[in-house]
Order: sequence, then C-alpha cells, then structure tokens
Amino acid sequence: MKRITNRSRARPMALALALPALAAIALPALAAGGPDASAKSDAAAVERGRYLVSTSACHDCHTPWKMGPKGPEPDMGRMLSGHPQDFAVPPPPKLQAPWIAAFAETNTAWAGPWGVSFTANLTPDKDTGLGKWTLRNFTETIRTGRHMGRGRPVLPPMPIPVYRNFNDADLAAIYAYLQSIPPIANRVPEPLPAAEKVAGH
Repeated sequence: MKRITNRSRARPMALALALPALAAIALPALAAGGPDASAKSDAAAVERGRYLVSTSACHDCHTPWKMGPKGPEPDMGRMLSGHPQDFAVPPPPKLQAPWIAAFAETNTAWAGPWGVSFTANLTPDKDTGLGKWTLRNFTETIRTGRHMGRGRPVLPPMPIPVYRNFNDADLAAIYAYLQSIPPIANRVPEPLPAAEKVAGH
C-alpha cells in the first residue's frame, strides 16, 4: 500500500490554490488577444476582397466612367456607386445583326435583347446601396443569378456564370470589402423591359 505523506497531499492543494491565480493572468491575456486576432482576420478579409474586386472587372461597370486625358476612365470619386441617378438615358439605338448590345458613355447603362439594365450601387449606403444586405443576400444573389436570391434575374452585363465560380470565402471577402468602402447615396433606376415588350409584341 502506497504511503500518503504530507508532501503528497500538499501538491494537489498547491495546484488548487495556483489555478485561480493562473486564470487571473491567462484569461485577460486571451481576451486581449482575441479581438486583435479577430481584427487581423477582418482586415485580411477586407484586403482579399479589395484584391478580388480590383481584379474581377467590378470597376469597369459599377464605377461610372468619365472622360480623362487619355479617354474614358473610372471616376473613382463615385467608386462602385453604379449608374448615376441624375443620368437619364434616352431610348437605346435600334440594333441589328451583327450588333447585339449598346452601352452608355458611363458604361453603367446597357441595352440589348433583355431591355435596358443599370449597374447597381455596391456601396454600403443603407437606402440606395448594399447597406441593408446580409452576406447571405449577397451570396445567394451570385449563386442564383437573382436579386437577393429570389427576386428578378440579374441582367447582362453582370457575368453571373463567371462569378458563380467564386467560393464561399471569396464571396465573404468581397462582401466584407464592399461593406468597408465609403457609402454613396445614389438610387439606381429599375431595369427597363425590351422595346418589343413595351409595344406588346
């Protein structure tokens, strides 16, 4: 039979007394490190999203063009704000083969067999942009090709068949970046139906 000594009994007691002290040191340290780690993770996601947006032609259509010294260029003062609400476009030109589409000088209004589409405001403005959208709304829009995953079809020139190839982490990063940029109040008009539909044909 193993003999129990005072020394043997002292070890568990010392450990029991030491645990609260260790916790008092470790828990605040973990709590302090947690937000920092989370902030770094959030910053990394935003930076990844910025890279994806910048390399996936989002600015080509969602940032209005302006005429620069070397020709048309994105107007970064209106970055990703979509078709300007004060730019009322006239009826599109009549197209015939081999021409299938036309676009306005801002590159934010496109006309074709589907009618006229206007590029969306992707900034986090709560009334006119994506400010009220959740990550789920954003992801389902890309996955289904429908507004918020259940509304009207997302129209050309939005390359939904290409963007569906983004994985969930990519879409989360893009969403995080779009939520981080300055909001711009710009109410984009609703799409217009094709001319023949207007005429009832």
